[in-house]
Amino acid sequence: MTLLWIPLTIAAAFLQNLRSALQKHLKDELGTIGATFVRFGYGFPFALLYLAALIFVFEFERPRFNPEFLAWSATGGLAQILATGLLVTLFDARNFAVGTTYSKTETVQAAVFALVFLGETISTTATIGILVSLVGVIAISASRAQSGLAGIAKSWLARPALIGLASGAFFGIAAVSYRGASLSLGGDGFLVQASFTLAVVLVFQTVAMAIFMALRDPGEISRVIKAWRVAGSVGLSGALASIGWFTAMTIQNAALVRALGQIELV
Repeated sequence: MTLLWIPLTIAAAFLQNLRSALQKHLKDELGTIGATFVRFGYGFPFALLYLAALIFVFEFERPRFNPEFLAWSATGGLAQILATGLLVTLFDARNFAVGTTYSKTETVQAAVFALVFLGETISTTATIGILVSLVGVIAISASRAQSGLAGIAKSWLARPALIGLASGAFFGIAAVSYRGASLSLGGDGFLVQASFTLAVVLVFQTVAMAIFMALRDPGEISRVIKAWRVAGSVGLSGALASIGWFTAMTIQNAALVRALGQIELV
């Protein structure tokens, strides 16, 4: 079980790339709110089916709600909505690649958040690994920027980079919060801990986004429904990716999981 988080993370990273590609395509049909909503609204049915299979088919015991779990889940859910919304706005940015690359600084930010909120520390070797991944992020950004390394300092202050950094911060908060939520359930059934957390979070996010969308842009609801074919694929790939992420982060420190997850940039 100790190393199971590694293949889970690699699979989740691949599926996340697939979801992002489909979601970017949807951005041409939907606005930022609608494109953000589909990963949650079309994803939660798959998460509920997975949880139901674990409980009713494989006879895992259903975890119990507790105040700490609800607080972590709500914090992570809101942080992920904000992070996803910021990332979707980058689809329209000229320097989309630079912005999304900077969002990958979430690994360093997640390590800090894990220390502050969960009291989790990582080894010196793991710290070096995370810093190496950060250097890799900067190198990738330099290769994609017209001005190369010389323009990196300036690009940190550019709008796409700032949006990417903010997105990374919220993704880092979400990752740590989800680990906190799963661990607060107790027990040793990491599969059902992760799936229960995922199902609750996705339902919460769907309700929150649906209310916001109804108030902000009611017409977007019908557009989201009409785009069900692609949106359904976004929901399925997103749910499968989230199953991998949530399970891996229940087993291992969130910062390490997200650091390995940067393999999606390759």
